[in-house]
Amino acid sequence: MPAPLRIALLSGNYNYVRDGANQALNRLVGYLLGQGHAVRIYSPTTDTPAFVPVGDLVSIPSFAIPKRPEYRFPTGLPRAKLKDLADFAPDIIHISSPDMAARKAVGWARRNGVAVVASIHTRFETYLSYYHLQLFEPALRALMRRLYRKCDALLAPAESTAAVLRAQRMNRTIFLWSRGVDREQFNPGRRDLAWRRSQGIADNDVVIAFLGRLVLEKGLDVFSDACDLLDERGVSHKVLAIGDGPARAWFAERLPKAIFTGQQVGPDLARALASADIFLNPSVTEAFGNVTLEAMACALPVVAAAATGASNIVRDGDSGSLVEPGEVEQYADALEAYIRDPDLRRAHGEHGLAHAETQDWSRINAAVEAAYYRVIERRARIARTLAR
Repeated sequence: MPAPLRIALLSGNYNYVRDGANQALNRLVGYLLGQGHAVRIYSPTTDTPAFVPVGDLVSIPSFAIPKRPEYRFPTGLPRAKLKDLADFAPDIIHISSPDMAARKAVGWARRNGVAVVASIHTRFETYLSYYHLQLFEPALRALMRRLYRKCDALLAPAESTAAVLRAQRMNRTIFLWSRGVDREQFNPGRRDLAWRRSQGIADNDVVIAFLGRLVLEKGLDVFSDACDLLDERGVSHKVLAIGDGPARAWFAERLPKAIFTGQQVGPDLARALASADIFLNPSVTEAFGNVTLEAMACALPVVAAAATGASNIVRDGDSGSLVEPGEVEQYADALEAYIRDPDLRRAHGEHGLAHAETQDWSRINAAVEAAYYRVIERRARIARTLAR
């Protein structure tokens, strides 16, 4: 058995706002601790965290992001935190967001001969267009490239994301760290007709679900435009919005008949999702669509953008429909096909469920553990060669 590792993890949001990325990181840390490794996490914190963190969490300086104050941006690693990092003496550093703290940690690692990996959780450069800042996308991509090229390897959640990273020349060494799904939580058995009725949903209503943070970069405009087009065509449906966020009022104004559950967690979340009939995810910002996999585990057919967040999860014409990003009529066409054909919904939902049942978290996180050992050995090999 290889020797246990000491792993330092840098995160821009480890537990103060619940999202798919930090839940994956917490699950990874839980796995690593279970394998006997030591893990120390450095992340901004708040007085009102969304959930209890897994592992040893060190708070680092940060400020609230303008227009998105629920998120915080790390300002770096001051001397005391760098000393804490040095005292921890990691074998490897894992950064999970391209921020100032990550840059400081990577610089420290390069000076001290410590291996570094970076995991990709979202395509930050795509966010800019939602705030009319797309002019700065090339500059942001260049900054990310400069950081990621200093890493020994990248961890991408899907081959489609890895292909984008290669095309952007971010790094030549890329390992896959996919995502699993908790099948005890997310499964078709969570469907609850009584709960649907309590929400004003009839048994024969076809429900289109949104799941996630209610923020513009999740494609809320495309979602609402596609539903408007269904209304224009006279295609009966209901919308179930599961989640909360700063764009809730905007979304509610666009879809005044939608049912908003607010943020749901645990069994309540699984019940709401499994009680829908179709899952619509038009977002193009994700590196991996965790919510898409959760919907598939509930046997829902998926209509999603043919982008990095879904193209390696959904099989077009088999477990769902992949649509060119932003093509509202294509989204409406795909939704209408499912609404009008319950047998098609059932068949594609079953195919998605079969795929979700193969996504085991332990096997997936073991791949990250193996990647750590590989980059550490390669870094040591390079050091031995230079010392000759």
